[in-house]
Amino acid sequence: MRTASEPGSPETKRRVVRRELLAMMDGLVAGEALPPERRLAEELGVSRPTLRAAIDRLAADGLLERRHGSGTYVAEPRIAVPLTMSSFTDDMIRRGMKPDGRVLSFRTEPAGAKIGRRLSLSPVEEVFTIRRLRLADGASMAIETLYMPKELLPGLRRDDLEGRSFYELLRENGVVVASGRETIEPTVTTTEEAEVLGVPVHVPAFLFERVAHTEEGRPVEYVRSLYRGDRYRLEIDLRPAPH
Repeated sequence: MRTASEPGSPETKRRVVRRELLAMMDGLVAGEALPPERRLAEELGVSRPTLRAAIDRLAADGLLERRHGSGTYVAEPRIAVPLTMSSFTDDMIRRGMKPDGRVLSFRTEPAGAKIGRRLSLSPVEEVFTIRRLRLADGASMAIETLYMPKELLPGLRRDDLEGRSFYELLRENGVVVASGRETIEPTVTTTEEAEVLGVPVHVPAFLFERVAHTEEGRPVEYVRSLYRGDRYRLEIDLRPAPH
């Protein structure tokens, strides 16, 4: 391996180390560990602070993952998520991945004030509250909490949503989602969320909140989805504003 001990500024050395690390990662698969920092620094001919700075930048880019007390590993590739009106299932299929889901909880309860406002229901009207773990190629991707007016699909059962797309289920029952409004904000995982997703506590995540409507403007769902920040990146198509 070439060494990175060529002359130049600290920033130049970090760029050289980054190039060397990227070349090394080409021969590794996701989840495979890099050599220990002491050995890497000796092989590359740089100081450990310079090496750490390069690794930190690769970790920030989502290419490497630091595990406390364990080492540095090649990160799982992030999935680009376009901001369009589509289901998790459709997004994963478009990326050549196998979508799946596991129902964590399924219950019927009064909408209450908050959920009632979002679904245009009175607080006493009943909703289905369904919490699911979303998977792609067997790996955890997101925790989704779905609220839906019970009268929309009164015979809905827990098994109906095991490994299935909710939008597909709606279409089969003559309900077509035509529009929606979604907000996205950065957050971190709680202890319980981290345990479900199989990630460390307080890792970066995206919180999606969406209300979807039929063509007649009737709300059909309010969804809160927590996506792993280490597996997702957002993709936006930009066009000039009309003059």
